[in-house]
Amino acid sequence: MIAKHVFLAGRVQGLGFREWLIRGARELGLAGWVRNRHDGRVEALIAGEADAVEELLRACRFGPPGSEVREIAEDFAEAPSEPGFARRPTV
Repeated sequence: MIAKHVFLAGRVQGLGFREWLIRGARELGLAGWVRNRHDGRVEALIAGEADAVEELLRACRFGPPGSEVREIAEDFAEAPSEPGFARRPTV
């Protein structure tokens, strides 16, 4: 199991990006969370089997229709203590 803390920049808010990411994470059996940031980025913690985490991160490079992901910053992180994948409030 691995966990990644991710920041996505570009046109990533107001397009259903968080819901798209939640659906993808749940389909892959991943844990973690996603939220918007006031600076216009989307932030996420994605944890699970390495192949599934990497698959979701590859999909994030394209995002849902209408999005334009210009930059992804990722780093290894501690896995979340709670199961499932959730939306968190904007910070």
